[in-house]
Amino acid sequence: MSNKTTLSTAEKHRHDIIQYYRLHSHIYDATRWSFLFGRTALVKHIPSLPANPQILEVGCGTGKNIIQLKQRFPDAQITGVDLSPHMLKKARKKIADSSTTFKKRHYSSDNLNKKNYDLILFSYSLTMMGIEYSKIITRIKNDLSPNGYLAIVDFHTSPLSWFKNWMEINHVDFSGNLYPRLENNFKSKQISFHRAYLGLWNYFQFIATKK
Repeated sequence: MSNKTTLSTAEKHRHDIIQYYRLHSHIYDATRWSFLFGRTALVKHIPSLPANPQILEVGCGTGKNIIQLKQRFPDAQITGVDLSPHMLKKARKKIADSSTTFKKRHYSSDNLNKKNYDLILFSYSLTMMGIEYSKIITRIKNDLSPNGYLAIVDFHTSPLSWFKNWMEINHVDFSGNLYPRLENNFKSKQISFHRAYLGLWNYFQFIATKK
């Protein structure tokens, strides 16, 4: 596949995600609690950070995790990025202070900060970027400080093909390919896998540093 074809496919995928959340932004907070498990636990398990840490959440959505991050790390400077202007509109209504910045963009599009981040968080966002895993992993390595942490909670896979197909219709990679890539590129500090709805699917929590 040519670079031109790959780029156009990635751009189409981003457009589809933006359109998807044009509708889902209105019901996101009311519905996602029922299946986006482990988000609160992940924030609680993040190790201590240096004073005045720089934190980035990629795919920050409506700001749920940023509220928890601000409680856990009150002296942090936090940047939230998301493709969806509709999700960011809701996040900005919840959080309006000088220590938090929201940006509408794709994570791999350009540099976000001249400084490296002490924590980069992905919460059920990476599996919606499956077509660009390699590019995003490279960006994480560039953006993470030498002693910084990468924290991820995300879907892994399912034993049921119909469910995987349904999730893929909803732009989620359920192939199970994400975790091996992370394990190959980062030094894991904490890793756990969990079953949801009696094994309908499973998800993982992953905290790591640079290798």
